[in-house]
Amino acid sequence: MEGGAGRNGEEREEERDGMSVHSPCKAPPSSASSLPKEQSQVELELRLLEALEIYPPVKLRGMHRHFVLYGLMEFLRRSFDRQFSPDEVLQLLDRFYNIEMLFQKPDDEETEILNHEEDFSLPQSYFVKEE
Repeated sequence: MEGGAGRNGEEREEERDGMSVHSPCKAPPSSASSLPKEQSQVELELRLLEALEIYPPVKLRGMHRHFVLYGLMEFLRRSFDRQFSPDEVLQLLDRFYNIEMLFQKPDDEETEILNHEEDFSLPQSYFVKEE
């Protein structure tokens, strides 16, 4: 019974208010001094994710990549009233996406598949009139 009571005490310590003490939502006590910095970092990441609804990262691969990057920079500038460099935005994006893979050019096999063309024609049964 004593082992069970000790285990129950551990459960109470690990779960407070329905959250585990190991939950990422809860900052460890040692980082209490850096809490405002962490909150601003979370706010920055949230604003970036909002911007990605308007400027999807997949478009960073196409011919409009500079406009998309500029749009992300402007969205963040308006949100935080400070300038963001393209490198800062790309570093933020790198937290959520594999930027190297995003900018990687397709290999020859992928290019061949993407450029493959077939002539299209309607089947003859389409042209036969039913009487």
